[in-house]
Amino acid sequence: MIEQQYKDLFQQFRSELDANSVEGMNRHRDAAFDRFQQIGFPTSREEDYKHSNLARAFDADLGLNLRNIPIPVNPYDAFKCDVPNLSTHLYFLINDRYYDKPMVNDPLPEGVYVGSMQRFSEDHPEIFNAHYGRIADYADNGVVAYNTMFAQDGFVVYVPKNVTVEKPLQLINILRGGVDLNVNRRLLIIAEENAHVKLLVCDHAVDDVHFVVTQVTEVSAAAHAQVDIYELEENSLKVTRLNNLFSEQMEHSHVVTSGITLHNGYTRNNYRFRILGEHAHVNAGGLAICDRQQHIDNFAFLDHALPNCTSNELFKTVLDDSATGVFCGKILVEKDAQKTQAYQNNRNLLASATAHMFSKPQLEIYADDVKCSHGLTTGQLDEDALFYMRARGIDKDEAKLLLMVAFTHDVVDLVRIDTLQERLTMLIEKRFRGELMRCGNCNVCK
Repeated sequence: MIEQQYKDLFQQFRSELDANSVEGMNRHRDAAFDRFQQIGFPTSREEDYKHSNLARAFDADLGLNLRNIPIPVNPYDAFKCDVPNLSTHLYFLINDRYYDKPMVNDPLPEGVYVGSMQRFSEDHPEIFNAHYGRIADYADNGVVAYNTMFAQDGFVVYVPKNVTVEKPLQLINILRGGVDLNVNRRLLIIAEENAHVKLLVCDHAVDDVHFVVTQVTEVSAAAHAQVDIYELEENSLKVTRLNNLFSEQMEHSHVVTSGITLHNGYTRNNYRFRILGEHAHVNAGGLAICDRQQHIDNFAFLDHALPNCTSNELFKTVLDDSATGVFCGKILVEKDAQKTQAYQNNRNLLASATAHMFSKPQLEIYADDVKCSHGLTTGQLDEDALFYMRARGIDKDEAKLLLMVAFTHDVVDLVRIDTLQERLTMLIEKRFRGELMRCGNCNVCK
């Protein structure tokens, strides 16, 4: 079994895991291990993973930083890539460890914490224990159980009641290693009542080795809170990224998520939203541009548990060459969730005859006074539009480029940071022109 080597590692190095982490994280390891022993890694035999056999990613000789040894690198020297003209508070995770020597950022509002998960758990144990490991459910998710077993540090954003963080936060995840590595990251975002915060997470691989990354993000949005999370993936072809985001929100809260994959190897994004208060709203978006043998799988589950809430989902995929795309979306409207308005759209563009897209939008409704819909289209570029543009002197390649960029606009429009919108539009155009080959030499921001 693929799982056996990781079970043996966990039992052999359990004392080292505990010694190099903190009690707040250690206390969850045994329950996660018990569950992992029962269910293991997901495989294509399971319906929700029919087109993505995640277990195969771990069937390799992967190193793990079980003693949480810091990587001897200054990210400011090794990595010059950021999003120009975007004024942010800047932070780094090197593999799965927080970089604790950041340059001086502008002061954060009083009471706000942004930084190491280990430190936060020790400085604010009551808040940490009330949230960590509570939202991320691993009952049927072996990757989340595995991450909970091995994660030793991570990144925390905590915004107290009635506080607004005006400047966006930016977390840059850097993958570094001289050998093939398994990296297990953990993120926790806590927004208390009427707190507002925006976070941009950028993923980059610097070294030319294979990485298998598990990332678990827990988002807690209290009443009237507003939380925006934008994820930008620009990894190499040798990265397998297994991303799990869990969100819970209370009354009148607003959560916006947008996952944009511009370059990758093999990616599975697993989004799970629970609306637990009336008049709450979710905007969930995703965009992926893949070619060659790249693989993108977006899974989204949205649970409307209470009445008078709204949600909008929009996921788009552009595939070329022999790339594969997967979308599975499910909206659940529970019996008490009257007056729900929930809309789901999946739009896919195939730029070659050898690309493959698998899509499965779903609605499960147990209330009778709702407005819900789902839509799906998969096709090629509009020949009439191409003809119209070429008749006006635009050559074929440029016309195709303009149409593909236009196809992505409504996902980019979900981003509520103007300068980031502008930067994404430019990066998307460069991607379609073939100028974003990989991120290892930081050429994406030149």
